[in-house]
Formats: sequence, structure tokens, C-alpha cells
Amino acid sequence: MTLTTLIAAASAGQDNLDVVTMIAILVLSAFVGFEVISKVPNTLHTPLMSGTNAIHGIVIVGALVVVSESEGLLSQVLLVIAIAFGTINVVGGFLVTDRMLSMFKRKPEPPKQAASTEDAA
Repeated sequence: MTLTTLIAAASAGQDNLDVVTMIAILVLSAFVGFEVISKVPNTLHTPLMSGTNAIHGIVIVGALVVVSESEGLLSQVLLVIAIAFGTINVVGGFLVTDRMLSMFKRKPEPPKQAASTEDAA
């Protein structure tokens, strides 16, 4: 459950779960996520970050669908702000992942000097 889902459900007046219950679920999932992520070793950080960035990209597409169906100016403004922050997160995550992966690439070998410079002397 994401923030955009909470906003859309609150603005639509969803009867299944009240807003307080959804906020409680959001807070509990944040604590569980923090505990799970803090246990990940450093060697697995980059692959997991790439995967979560891809998933978050799908969440942004879903949020765009929710914006088109939302009613009320306040919910639309909050959803657009959430989409903007989500997009910044995805782009920044991919940039950091690319930079981390570039650290593992081999550096190109410098061109070898030809022996002709020694022969000319």
C-alpha cells in the first residue's frame, strides 16, 4: 500500500478500511521494511536497489491511473506531488545504481608505448 493509494482511498471515501487503519498499516509496513532492509549485506544492496526501482516505476504508472480517476482538487494535487517525489526517487536510484555498478567495471588499459621511441635514440 502506497501513499497514493491512501490518498485516493481517503478522497473516494472508501468504506472497507477507514483512513486511520490505512495509516496504521502504512506505519507498520515502514517499520517492517526498515528492519528487513537494515539486515541486507552490502554486496546485495545494488541488485536489490535496481529491483525496487523497477517496482517503484510500476507504482508510478499506477499512481498516474489513480490521478485520472480521482475527484477533488486536493487529492489531485497531493497525488501529483507524490508522483513527482516518486519519479525523483526512481531517477536518483537508477543514477546511484549506475554509478555503483561502474565501480566494478575494468578500467581500460593504457596504450602501450611502441619500442620505436627507444630505437630512435
